Amino acid sequence: MPRPIAPPALTVLRMLHDGPMHPYEMQQRIRQHAYDRAVKITHGSLYHSVERLAAAGLIEPVETGRAGRRPERTVYAITDDGRDAARLRMTELLAEPAEEFPLFGTALAFVNLLPEDEVARHLRRRQVALETLLAADQAVYEVLGKQGFERYKLIDHELALTRRRAELDLVRDLADDLEAGRLTWSGGRERE
Repeated sequence: MPRPIAPPALTVLRMLHDGPMHPYEMQQRIRQHAYDRAVKITHGSLYHSVERLAAAGLIEPVETGRAGRRPERTVYAITDDGRDAARLRMTELLAEPAEEFPLFGTALAFVNLLPEDEVARHLRRRQVALETLLAADQAVYEVLGKQGFERYKLIDHELALTRRRAELDLVRDLADDLEAGRLTWSGGRERE
């Protein structure tokens, strides 16, 4: 069974769905559409994904050229197999919940390694950081909306905002409960 298409590779296929382009243009469009807020994609992972997709026959070079003193650029197009692979991966991602292990969940699982007052202080710091991130996420969402992006191009941002709000609510509630003594543990040891 072949490995599933990773998010950076799916991003490349998404970019090429609109038409042939070279990786630098993909990078620019990823930033313009703020896809880099939904997918962790670096310059290196983008180029690596392009190489792997080309080797797998999911994209193909359609032209190579040089403009002035700039480096040679290869323009790629998605193949029929690439379209099929993207559709299959999208079906999996949309229909099948995947188990994810966020680091904050790890910290919450082992919260009793620290004293309650220290945890409350750290959670209050996290609360401030989350409030800042939420404001930034909301601003990006609103700017993209004002630029005329249709809602279907913004639903990943809606998910990010919803998750950020939910985490902020949880962090605020946990800190409140710790400070009020409604959430406690004794000495950091689990009971048998």
